[in-house]
Amino acid sequence: MELLISILIGILFAIGVYMMLSRKLLRIIVGSAFLSHGTLLMLMTVGKLKTGAPPILVDGVENPTYVDPIPQALILTAIVIGFATTAFGLVLAYRCYQELGTDDTEQMRGTFDEH
Repeated sequence: MELLISILIGILFAIGVYMMLSRKLLRIIVGSAFLSHGTLLMLMTVGKLKTGAPPILVDGVENPTYVDPIPQALILTAIVIGFATTAFGLVLAYRCYQELGTDDTEQMRGTFDEH
């Protein structure tokens, strides 16, 4: 199972890097989202893909097959931050497109000197 997910992580990283090397602003934003999803999947895989009981002491005896909640908490926090960052980037890209009429980063490069 970890091998399959590792291959998926590699595919997500490859798609993210490929899209971030594009000249279009929308592709850069979507590529960063793919890259962050690959990172979250990597964190989940590193945190061991196992099932078990919650880490609760019952009658003073700790269950040895508990699931570590730290990677899950980190991933949940990163999902919320990634969503907010992606939403902000999309709004910023839309505003740039309204003002400049293009989403090509090469064409945007010289337009700020004219305004």
